[in-house]
Amino acid sequence: MAKIKNVAVQMDHVSTVNIAGDSTFAMSLEAQARGYNLFHYTPEKLSLRDGKVFATVEPMTLRDIKGDHYELGEPERIDLSTMDVVLLRQDPPFDMAYITSTHLLERIHPKTLVVNDPAWVRNSPEKIFVTEFADLMPATLITRDPAEIRRFREEMGDIILKPLYGNGGAGVFHSTRDDRNLSSLLEMFGQMFREPFIAQQYLPDVRKGDKRIILVDGEPVGAINRVPAEHDSRSNMHVGGRAEATALTKREEEICARIGPALKARGFLLVGIDVIGDYMTEINVTSPTGIREVKKFGGADIASLLWDAIETKR
Repeated sequence: MAKIKNVAVQMDHVSTVNIAGDSTFAMSLEAQARGYNLFHYTPEKLSLRDGKVFATVEPMTLRDIKGDHYELGEPERIDLSTMDVVLLRQDPPFDMAYITSTHLLERIHPKTLVVNDPAWVRNSPEKIFVTEFADLMPATLITRDPAEIRRFREEMGDIILKPLYGNGGAGVFHSTRDDRNLSSLLEMFGQMFREPFIAQQYLPDVRKGDKRIILVDGEPVGAINRVPAEHDSRSNMHVGGRAEATALTKREEEICARIGPALKARGFLLVGIDVIGDYMTEINVTSPTGIREVKKFGGADIASLLWDAIETKR
């Protein structure tokens, strides 16, 4: 097992993060506490030249102080394969820019350990990967065909309609059986997105919360319940959801046991799944969040558990 010395973090610019709830910040703080050298860069600083992957990075020092949480050193162009670990942590959209960055990072993995494995991140879109476990999900339809979506709503009654590659609760709509806006909504989606859309059976249990369960190397290590605001169907904390302490139910333990081997086989060291009632709705593998919230409510120090797992892979 090789010792970790240098860690590069591919992320949205550190100046933009909300440190109170940012998992990338928590992971990076723990890396710093372990004595690793941190280097910051954003995805557009990646380059591929003559088979080598380069990035213009800045040494990064972090402080858990709101408004004064980071310091960056002088930029330096490096061969990214000289890093021990790269954290692939920029937020979606999961578009061609994101996919291209996974192709580039694949050139250096696993000699330089990329977390999560870039090839499997690329091949496991979050709202499609989950359909491998259809019996654990609510009824789900992926299509661009308006007639299919209308048929689905007629069968299900209330449905949730959302972009296939969206994130953070953006563009999520609750359409009831008698909602007369569905045609207009489908027209708008058709103009905005080239990809299919995803429709799911509406689960009334969402009013009790949408649970985020975090798994490290295929094992559940913590959870937080996210309760939507009174007049919203979305529980994402970006859009006003309220976090509260929670524990795993027997059903949720069963879900984790079912998906754990598939996560390990794909090299997913950090994953967040979303569960409403008895059903899993998403498997988040790009930049799952919830680490700081779990610890805030007295749960595990997931950042520490993650770096323990990373160290065993080096």
